[in-house]
Amino acid sequence: MHRFTFRNGIRLLLVTLFIGTLTITALGGSMSMASGAPVNKPTIVFVHGAFAESSSWNGVLTKLIPKGYPTLAVANPLRGVKSDADYVASVLKDIKGSIVLVGHSYGGSVITNAVHSNKNVKALVYVAGFAPEAGETAAALSGRYPGSTLAPTLAPPVVLPDGGKDLYIQQDKFHAQFAADIPANDAQLMASTQRPITEAALNEASGAPAWQSIPSWFIYGDRDLNIPAAVHAFMAKRAHSKETVVVNGASHVVMVSHAAAVAKLIEHAATAP
Repeated sequence: MHRFTFRNGIRLLLVTLFIGTLTITALGGSMSMASGAPVNKPTIVFVHGAFAESSSWNGVLTKLIPKGYPTLAVANPLRGVKSDADYVASVLKDIKGSIVLVGHSYGGSVITNAVHSNKNVKALVYVAGFAPEAGETAAALSGRYPGSTLAPTLAPPVVLPDGGKDLYIQQDKFHAQFAADIPANDAQLMASTQRPITEAALNEASGAPAWQSIPSWFIYGDRDLNIPAAVHAFMAKRAHSKETVVVNGASHVVMVSHAAAVAKLIEHAATAP
């Protein structure tokens, strides 16, 4: 029989406290891991359109990234519908898990053609974007209903070595035509950094549309001077849009001027069953 002494009592107390500390630490670690465990959220892939570039998504990205959404803003080549879509499709192949594809303007034509039977793509979001049917072109769609004033604002085409033509918007006309609802200084930055699109890309026929088999969401401004609001409404209805948001007073760059509304719609697409 062991004799209980004061020294043994102290040792027992220390051992008990040590084990208790380990238990609390372990539980705390488990709780921490549980509360901070990453939720399986889809990757949001953004595809910009003509006369823009990837930073045009910055306002939307700053709202989605803090919520834990993996995001990727692709540098759209703007060379041709099929080649651009093939490039985006190659990017999508390396993404694990579900994907929400978001396209602005001509980028809408690209996401319409970029799915390539990729079963991870769960939703398409058109942000003032083209949603063409097979055989349609961006140029023809923009002129389906009156209201586009883009053509007179284009600069003389830049002739490329292969004989093709690059199109830009004249910088002094960019603000009024493309981005009338953002500050002039911001519009000037966009005008200076705009990326050209080939004339051929705007006149290239689309392939079989992904929106026929993948749910779609639409958002656009009723003051869009590149793609008239009537065209957006027509495309959204034809695609059986799950949700269509019309932003009063918004220009063609609704993702810049109304980033919160665009981010909200993307979240609706991302969390839809």
